[in-house]
Amino acid sequence: METPDALLALSALSHDSRLAAFRRLVQVGPGGLSVGELREYLDLPPATLSSHLNVLRSASLVEDQREGRVIRVRANYRQMNALLAYLTENCCAGAADCGPASACTPRKPGAKP
Repeated sequence: METPDALLALSALSHDSRLAAFRRLVQVGPGGLSVGELREYLDLPPATLSSHLNVLRSASLVEDQREGRVIRVRANYRQMNALLAYLTENCCAGAADCGPASACTPRKPGAKP
């Protein structure tokens, strides 16, 4: 990840509602949520959520897919992991007892823990 991309992602996450939306999408896993489910969880007006999702999309932190009349939103784990790697790439100047955060690899929907 390049610095401008990291800045865009960090900026996108710097608002409490966007951070809450992204964290929720990470928590629910690769199946994501419908925009309606996310809106209900966050208790935001539709236009406000739409605006926040546009910011997250422009930073490539979320992806969406139309399923008939429903739009499903998912966290982009590759982008999240790239941001984490960027932030930790020189952790502790490479000391052996300090390594970067491990990458998040969510389970497939329906997989047992």
